Amino acid sequence: MKTTAIVLAAGKGSRMHANIPKQYMEVSGKPLIFYALRTFEESFIDEIILVVSPGDIQYCQREIVKKYGFHKVTHIVEGGKERYHSVHRGLHAADPETDYVFIHDGARPCVSEKILERAFAEVQEYQACVVGMPVKDTIKIADSDGFTAQTPDRNLVWTVQTPQVFSCSLILKLYDRLIAEEAQLWQKGIRVTDDAMVVETFSDVRIRLVEGSYSNIKVTTPEDVPVAELLLRREAMEKADWKASEEKK
Repeated sequence: MKTTAIVLAAGKGSRMHANIPKQYMEVSGKPLIFYALRTFEESFIDEIILVVSPGDIQYCQREIVKKYGFHKVTHIVEGGKERYHSVHRGLHAADPETDYVFIHDGARPCVSEKILERAFAEVQEYQACVVGMPVKDTIKIADSDGFTAQTPDRNLVWTVQTPQVFSCSLILKLYDRLIAEEAQLWQKGIRVTDDAMVVETFSDVRIRLVEGSYSNIKVTTPEDVPVAELLLRREAMEKADWKASEEKK
């Protein structure tokens, strides 16, 4: 079975208030995008499609892919206006023989191979799955006036992360339909915010929730950077300890 990862790095990162796009900001000595790419590079994934902002292809080829030796990156493509435009372009750049596709936000540097393995096992059975974690806090649903309208059962509420993983034939077909019907969705006030929503909108395929990690954070604001650095240092220490223990055996 062939697996492809689409890594999204086309956002502007306006909430970061930085002089450069957040995906190129240094985090623990490397560009933020480096860490997600490294995880996919060192995993069972067969190919990586990197989606970047318009005008960034040559920069990423030289300063990211070539510099750090990401041999599994087969294509670098320009993203579009909305996230779903970028995913759609990434899907069409993937190998036509791809069986399963992992769609991941490049601003989540702490994704692990264990997460990928759990998601891969589930998608082979259910066709569609998303990584996430149960919420820790009580959630309130607000009404249009800003008052509490509902309190859902916390045991049933998850925060959704990436990667979101799908049968490639399924998600490609549904994304093509999304692009074809984009204008109608906007007229209805429907805003597609993640890949699972495409499946929910255009099919009756049920989406499996897969355990991710509370460490699998998305770097969005300046406050997230030191947290990510701490998590990455911890990960590096755990890998070093594991390697040392293996060498003693």
